[in-house]
Amino acid sequence: MIGYHNHEGYADPTAYAALNNVIQENRFIYICSPYRGSPRVNIMRARHYCRFAVSKGRIPLAPHLYFPQFMSDVTERDKAMEMNLELLKLCSEIWVFGSEISEGMAWEISKAEKLKKKIRCFNTSGEEVPR
Repeated sequence: MIGYHNHEGYADPTAYAALNNVIQENRFIYICSPYRGSPRVNIMRARHYCRFAVSKGRIPLAPHLYFPQFMSDVTERDKAMEMNLELLKLCSEIWVFGSEISEGMAWEISKAEKLKKKIRCFNTSGEEVPR
């Protein structure tokens, strides 16, 4: 739940209204695409997928763009995956990109199914494809 007051305790009605509108509309979508294997290329692709989501009026959450900035994929992967799940819970849909499903992606998709999230699949060009 979004609080009416900011982190300093002051009322912040503008931020409160804006964040609650986003949450009610639930325009958050989870970007599911590969990270391991070729992180440099996969990060560039994930950025492209996020831009695509923004062009569709959505707010993308792509944990594999964020968490590797300060966490180790080798030693902290389990913790990162736990946090990925928390972000997934905030989203109305999961958008799966690419034709190959990595181990991490398969885990995210299975969690999305259990959470009854809408799952949409896209090729690397952004064309929706059947699941």
